[in-house]
Amino acid sequence: MKTIFSIRYAAHPADVSKWDSARLRNEHLVTDIFLSDTITMVYSLYDRMVVGGAMPVKEPLPLEAADELKAPFFLHRREAGIFNVGGAGCVIAGGESYELGYKESLYLGSGDREVSFISNDEANPARFYFCSTPAHKTYPDRRVTKKEAITAEMGSMESANHRIINKMLVREVIETCQLQMGMTELATGSVWNTMPPHTHSRRMEAYFYFELPEEATICHFMGEPQETRHIWMKNNEAVISPQWSIHAAAATSGYTFIWGMGGENLDYGDQDFHKVTDLR
Repeated sequence: MKTIFSIRYAAHPADVSKWDSARLRNEHLVTDIFLSDTITMVYSLYDRMVVGGAMPVKEPLPLEAADELKAPFFLHRREAGIFNVGGAGCVIAGGESYELGYKESLYLGSGDREVSFISNDEANPARFYFCSTPAHKTYPDRRVTKKEAITAEMGSMESANHRIINKMLVREVIETCQLQMGMTELATGSVWNTMPPHTHSRRMEAYFYFELPEEATICHFMGEPQETRHIWMKNNEAVISPQWSIHAAAATSGYTFIWGMGGENLDYGDQDFHKVTDLR
């Protein structure tokens, strides 16, 4: 078992506009999220969100605080949202066990306690994707399924962006300090997400793309509306989106993505939309 921890720094949009593809990918793309018997963590200085993954195969994986966090426990002053995108598994937090099936989620409030990830079947291991943000107060741990989510149907087949938004770890469902997470599923035949694009200056966001066929690819758009950039991505990869950046994507096949947000704002609808005809 091992933990891989790295840090990504925040940047001014004027600087990002001058980066080449390699620099843009190095700073914003998160790859190799699921490695056997390994926990991966990327610590972003945008709202200090941690984006990570855990894939226990032969042994339970403890969620440990990296030295850089300078904390006795990972959740010492943090909250976390976890989604299982693999085989059945469970998360044990403070002695309580939470079974998570495919596309089920779990919120863990802040507090000093041990947390570990377990797969039910090593031949079909669980894949736990998680986002974590700083927390000023402890809220109860809670498992949330799609049936408990607040759903919103958006887009249309005519514009190739028909999708269902599942708001799962949001304030209308559970109490959190700042973390908000959910899952967007595209209808068959649609390829665009978050279109028209938007920004929200009071919170950053991370997108995790999955259910994308191995031979397919997805193009994630980011940057300022008048100075856009793109990153080509594969299945089970995530991208960090700054507060000033749009976030939208189109793929060569169907897919699903998990969005995680952190910042001073819990209002899902607090967005500044941008006309597609104004994008540059």
